[in-house]
Amino acid sequence: MVAFTKSLIVFLLVFSPFQDLDDGWKLFARVAFEPKYFPEFKEKYLVPNFNQAIVSKVGTSITLRGHYLPFDMQGNSIIISKFPYAACFFCGGAGPESVAEIFFSDKPPKFKADQVITVKGKLRLNDKDVNHMNFILDDAELL
Repeated sequence: MVAFTKSLIVFLLVFSPFQDLDDGWKLFARVAFEPKYFPEFKEKYLVPNFNQAIVSKVGTSITLRGHYLPFDMQGNSIIISKFPYAACFFCGGAGPESVAEIFFSDKPPKFKADQVITVKGKLRLNDKDVNHMNFILDDAELL
Protein backbone atom coordinates (compact mmCIF):
# COMPACT_ATOMS: atom_id res chain seq x y z
CA MET A 1 0.00 0.00 0.00
CA VAL A 2 2.84 2.40 0.81
CA ALA A 3 4.48 1.71 -2.56
CA PHE A 4 1.16 2.34 -4.33
CA THR A 5 0.67 5.62 -2.46
CA LYS A 6 4.19 6.79 -3.32
CA SER A 7 3.67 5.82 -6.96
CA LEU A 8 0.37 7.72 -7.05
CA ILE A 9 1.98 10.84 -5.58
CA VAL A 10 4.83 10.71 -8.11
CA PHE A 11 2.34 10.18 -10.95
CA LEU A 12 0.24 13.17 -9.86
CA LEU A 13 3.30 15.40 -9.53
CA VAL A 14 4.62 14.43 -12.96
CA PHE A 15 1.31 14.53 -14.84
CA SER A 16 -0.54 17.23 -12.91
CA PRO A 17 -2.57 19.55 -15.14
CA PHE A 18 -1.44 22.44 -12.93
CA GLN A 19 2.26 21.68 -13.15
CA ASP A 20 3.02 23.76 -16.25
CA LEU A 21 0.92 26.86 -15.56
CA ASP A 22 4.03 29.03 -15.22
CA ASP A 23 5.76 27.65 -18.30
CA GLY A 24 4.11 30.26 -20.55
CA TRP A 25 5.38 33.07 -18.35
CA LYS A 26 8.83 31.41 -18.21
CA LEU A 27 8.87 31.20 -22.00
CA PHE A 28 7.94 34.88 -22.29
CA ALA A 29 10.64 35.82 -19.75
CA ARG A 30 13.37 34.51 -22.10
CA VAL A 31 12.53 37.14 -24.73
CA ALA A 32 14.90 40.11 -24.97
CA PHE A 33 13.51 43.63 -25.49
CA GLU A 34 15.14 46.75 -26.83
CA PRO A 35 13.87 50.31 -27.08
CA LYS A 36 12.80 51.48 -30.54
CA TYR A 37 11.66 54.95 -31.51
CA PHE A 38 8.25 55.18 -33.24
CA PRO A 39 8.04 58.54 -35.07
CA GLU A 40 4.25 58.35 -35.43
CA PHE A 41 3.94 58.38 -31.62
CA LYS A 42 7.09 60.42 -30.95
CA GLU A 43 8.01 57.89 -28.28
CA LYS A 44 10.22 54.90 -27.63
CA TYR A 45 8.63 51.53 -26.95
CA LEU A 46 10.22 48.25 -25.92
CA VAL A 47 10.23 45.92 -28.91
CA PRO A 48 10.75 42.16 -28.52
CA ASN A 49 13.45 40.18 -30.26
CA PHE A 50 11.69 36.83 -30.43
CA ASN A 51 14.04 33.88 -30.09
CA GLN A 52 13.64 30.55 -31.86
CA ALA A 53 12.34 28.88 -28.67
CA ILE A 54 9.25 31.08 -28.64
CA VAL A 55 8.82 31.32 -32.41
CA SER A 56 8.57 27.52 -32.49
CA LYS A 57 5.57 27.76 -30.11
CA VAL A 58 3.48 30.02 -32.38
CA GLY A 59 0.10 28.38 -33.01
CA THR A 60 0.47 25.91 -30.16
CA SER A 61 -1.61 25.93 -26.98
CA ILE A 62 -0.20 27.91 -24.09
CA THR A 63 -1.72 28.01 -20.61
CA LEU A 64 -1.32 31.07 -18.42
CA ARG A 65 -2.46 31.72 -14.88
CA GLY A 66 -2.54 35.41 -14.11
CA HIS A 67 -4.27 38.46 -12.71
CA TYR A 68 -7.02 40.13 -14.71
CA LEU A 69 -6.20 43.77 -15.48
CA PRO A 70 -9.21 46.09 -15.83
CA PHE A 71 -8.42 47.77 -19.15
CA ASP A 72 -11.17 48.83 -21.52
CA MET A 73 -10.70 46.25 -24.27
CA GLN A 74 -12.93 45.79 -27.30
CA GLY A 75 -14.81 42.61 -28.14
CA ASN A 76 -13.81 39.34 -26.55
CA SER A 77 -10.37 40.36 -25.32
CA ILE A 78 -8.77 41.03 -21.95
CA ILE A 79 -5.28 41.52 -20.56
CA ILE A 80 -3.80 39.33 -17.86
CA SER A 81 -0.62 39.86 -15.90
CA LYS A 82 1.75 37.53 -14.14
CA PHE A 83 1.70 40.07 -11.29
CA PRO A 84 -1.13 41.89 -9.46
CA TYR A 85 -2.22 45.30 -10.75
CA ALA A 86 -0.02 47.25 -8.32
CA ALA A 87 3.08 45.41 -9.59
CA CYS A 88 2.14 44.94 -13.26
CA PHE A 89 3.87 46.22 -16.39
CA PHE A 90 1.62 49.29 -16.62
CA CYS A 91 1.67 50.37 -12.97
CA GLY A 92 4.43 48.68 -11.05
CA GLY A 93 7.46 48.50 -13.28
CA ALA A 94 7.35 44.85 -14.40
CA GLY A 95 8.47 44.11 -17.94
CA PRO A 96 6.39 43.56 -21.09
CA GLU A 97 7.04 39.82 -20.78
CA SER A 98 4.70 39.76 -17.80
CA VAL A 99 1.48 40.67 -19.66
CA ALA A 100 -0.55 38.94 -22.35
CA GLU A 101 -3.57 39.86 -24.44
CA ILE A 102 -6.24 37.18 -24.47
CA PHE A 103 -8.80 36.81 -27.26
CA PHE A 104 -11.59 34.47 -26.20
CA SER A 105 -13.61 32.42 -28.68
CA ASP A 106 -16.78 33.62 -26.92
CA LYS A 107 -17.53 36.68 -24.84
CA PRO A 108 -15.77 36.23 -21.50
CA PRO A 109 -17.56 36.63 -18.18
CA LYS A 110 -17.05 39.76 -16.10
CA PHE A 111 -13.92 39.62 -13.98
CA LYS A 112 -12.88 41.62 -10.94
CA ALA A 113 -9.63 43.58 -10.90
CA ASP A 114 -6.74 41.30 -9.91
CA GLN A 115 -8.95 38.20 -10.10
CA VAL A 116 -6.66 35.23 -10.73
CA ILE A 117 -7.75 33.30 -13.80
CA THR A 118 -6.32 30.51 -15.93
CA VAL A 119 -6.62 30.65 -19.71
CA LYS A 120 -5.51 28.44 -22.55
CA GLY A 121 -5.14 29.58 -26.16
CA LYS A 122 -3.02 29.53 -29.31
CA LEU A 123 0.09 31.67 -29.13
CA ARG A 124 0.54 34.60 -31.50
CA LEU A 125 3.48 37.00 -31.32
CA ASN A 126 3.41 40.73 -32.02
CA ASP A 127 6.50 42.86 -32.56
CA LYS A 128 5.00 45.54 -34.82
CA ASP A 129 1.72 46.92 -33.43
CA VAL A 130 2.25 48.95 -30.25
CA ASN A 131 -1.52 49.04 -29.70
CA HIS A 132 -1.44 45.35 -28.73
CA MET A 133 0.58 43.22 -26.37
CA ASN A 134 3.62 41.26 -27.57
CA PHE A 135 2.17 37.95 -26.43
CA ILE A 136 -1.34 37.10 -27.56
CA LEU A 137 -3.47 34.01 -27.00
CA ASP A 138 -6.14 33.47 -29.66
CA ASP A 139 -9.20 31.21 -29.47
CA ALA A 140 -8.71 31.20 -25.71
CA GLU A 141 -10.84 29.44 -23.18
CA LEU A 142 -11.21 29.96 -19.47
CA LEU A 143 -10.08 26.95 -17.45
